[in-house]
Order: sequence, then structure tokens, then C-alpha cells
Amino acid sequence: MNDVERYEFDRQGYIVIEDMLDSDTVSSLASAVDELEVHALRHLDEPPRKASPWGPDYHRNPELGYHADGSNEEGRTIIIEDFWNADERFDVLVNDPRTMAYIGGIVQGRATINNSEIRIRYRGNQSGSHGGMRPENQKYRYAFNAGGIDCMMVRMIYFIHDVSRDQGAFSVVPGTHKTNLPCPHGGNPDEEPGMIALEVKAGDAILFTENLRHGGITNRSVQVRKTIHVGYGPYWMLSQNQATMDEAQYITESTFKRWDDDQRALFKPWHRTRG
Repeated sequence: MNDVERYEFDRQGYIVIEDMLDSDTVSSLASAVDELEVHALRHLDEPPRKASPWGPDYHRNPELGYHADGSNEEGRTIIIEDFWNADERFDVLVNDPRTMAYIGGIVQGRATINNSEIRIRYRGNQSGSHGGMRPENQKYRYAFNAGGIDCMMVRMIYFIHDVSRDQGAFSVVPGTHKTNLPCPHGGNPDEEPGMIALEVKAGDAILFTENLRHGGITNRSVQVRKTIHVGYGPYWMLSQNQATMDEAQYITESTFKRWDDDQRALFKPWHRTRG
């Protein structure tokens, strides 16, 4: 993270990183996401189930080790968590040097991965606004001290295709990571004052603090919007996936074995390997 990026992240609560992924990586990840979407659609309503403390009842796939919820109906979305277990093509994002350089500039101490989800948003879908001042949940806290920026949970979104405003762009209200009052507006990002859509190209990424007010404006196009999210925070933070919220990370034995020590360290000490 250079000085300009650090300044803009502190000022706005997010930065857009152009060309984060090369074209070959984008192509590989896009294929993996497409295949996983097809697999999830076949199994979404099947057992075994995993009840989320946030409400959704997730399918836990015994074959590929992911959790998934949602549907491909108009206005809906599918969320696939723990996608690491499903396909080794995602391993390129585990301890990616460029990503970790950014994370090291905003999370003090040893950072680990605590969130992994693929969001597949169909026509008419909207991701409601959330974030901002949440005193009841310090897991999303944003602070600045003698060591510089000190974030709790942050997230990197990787884009595997272009996303325009009409295609359901990720949206933010810049600077709201520093607000001291709860948002007085509703949860509609299309109508919230100050909300801006961040249009990106394939290979770009957006890094933001979860304390920032953010959402996804309505996808008014025929393009299905697909993004890969990876969350980071202090090493002691447990899973922030909805299916396994505040539990150990759900990593299968075969996934853990194929990683090197530095990759494994991003899921320690809270991982529990699964057969």
C-alpha cells in the first residue's frame, strides 16, 4: 500500500485497486466460479443443513465442502461460502503477495482469513445497505493509532468480469467508517444519500473496512454479477461466514494438506480440519 492509497483508505474507508489480477488468473477463477454455481444450484435444497445464527439455513455440501444458500430466481442471490474446499483454482488467493501487502498496511499484528464467499447476484437483486457505526459489534471497528490504520474486519472483493452501475455495482458511502451516529436512512442503496456505485473492470479489486456503509445497487441487467470476497482481521477472530459465524473455519483435511505452511497460517489457530 503506497502513501496515496493509505491516505485514500483512511479518508474514504475503501480503495479501488486496478488490475489486481492478471487475465489468466481472472479466466481461471471465472471458470471455477461458473462451475461451482452450477454445482450449488443442483444441491441448494438438499441435506445436510447448517443453520446460521443470522437466519439462513445453509446447505453443507459433503462432496466439495462448501456452504450455500439462496436461489437463481429474479431478484435473488446465491452465496457460496468456504469455496476453498471446492476447487484448488481458488488457492491463488490464499497468501497472494500483493493482497497481503495491502492487508499488512491496515490490520495491525498477524492477520488471518476469516471470511470467504462467492456472491452470485441475479437480475433484480439488490444487496441492502449496512455498515457504519455499530457499537454493539466491535469486530468491524476502524481506528487510527501510533501504529497507523488499525482495522478489525476488512474485505477484498475480486472482480472476474466488468461491473457497471446497471449491473449491480458494489456501492459505498465514503467516509462513513468514521461516523459516530447510526445511519438514519433505510437499507436501500439505490436511494441512500451519498451512496456511490463503484464501476470496475475484470481483474480489479475493492478493499474496504466493514465499518464503512456499503451495499450493492440493483442489478438491472441480464448479466449475472459474480464476485469473490475474502475477509481478513486479527488472528484471534473466528469465522465471519454466515454459516459458521464465530465458529472455527471450515477447512477440509484435503484442502489443508495441499497448502504450504504460509497458506495454512492464514487459517490458524482456529481452523479445524474436516474429513
